[in-house]
Amino acid sequence: MPSITKIAGVVAAVAAVASALPAQPKFTRAQEKIFNVAKRQTAAEQALGLTDVDILQFALTLEWLEATFYQQGFAQFPDDQFAALGLTAQQISDLKNIGQTEQAHVQTLQSSIAQAGVKPVQPCTYNFGFTDAKGMVATASVLENVGVSAYLGAAPILADSKILAAAGSILTVEARHQSFIRAASGTVAVPQPFDTPLGPKAVFSLAAPFIQSCPAGSNLALTAFPTLTMTTAAPAAGQVLAAGTGIQVQSTASAQAKFCGFTNANAPGGTVFASFTEGAGCQLPQNLAGITYMTLTSAAPATGVISDDIILAGPMVLSL
Repeated sequence: MPSITKIAGVVAAVAAVASALPAQPKFTRAQEKIFNVAKRQTAAEQALGLTDVDILQFALTLEWLEATFYQQGFAQFPDDQFAALGLTAQQISDLKNIGQTEQAHVQTLQSSIAQAGVKPVQPCTYNFGFTDAKGMVATASVLENVGVSAYLGAAPILADSKILAAAGSILTVEARHQSFIRAASGTVAVPQPFDTPLGPKAVFSLAAPFIQSCPAGSNLALTAFPTLTMTTAAPAAGQVLAAGTGIQVQSTASAQAKFCGFTNANAPGGTVFASFTEGAGCQLPQNLAGITYMTLTSAAPATGVISDDIILAGPMVLSL
């Protein structure tokens, strides 16, 4: 995947030749595509060092992960294991159809990236930690929620309206996936009135633990935050964490952390912060519900707006 610097260099070189030869066509069709990709950057993309096509590559990386997740899961676990969870034959068929739609998303994103003159990223080698169908369905619920958050977070930083529309058409389907899996699992299908957007780096940090390695040229221009894991006893199946619960975590960055950030679209500004100490952890704030993303941070802005520069570790997915 070409870097911003390489793209900018190509654009500069092409522009120089074009200005020296005004009587000649300024761009070939392929050069025009590269130029358009480079110029369509929002300020947010520039801050991250990304272009619209980089965002598409990021989306493709997630779709490859999801498509492979379902492919490997259904190859390992027969239908009777899903039926034992209480899923009907129709629900099992619908679950398999989710995997097929993820593959369709892969194909669409590959085509869009190739049309921009860039080689699409290839699938990586994954480790989903499968042990049974129950664990697969639970992981699927988390992955689909992260997919929704990823597309929501990417929407404001995309500059090209056609790419934004294409991403929106995938987002609505990912949301259907999420609601179906929650309902089929016996949990509340719509736990909150708003879904929570996440930035590319936070989303990649959630996906990275499943990725063992990627082919040459298919590594993203992103690095994951240090992993954050909960050491507090996890709630029993069907239960959720309640406000006021003490949460203890571990991370290589915990010694530098001062706050826990709980990111949820229903919170003012998007994130509620709670004081953190390495020994005692932090307490879960009031008035949060549904899927929430927890991070360790170095600061707690009064605006409730979280940013990559204060995140030290995470995010970690909580169901509240």
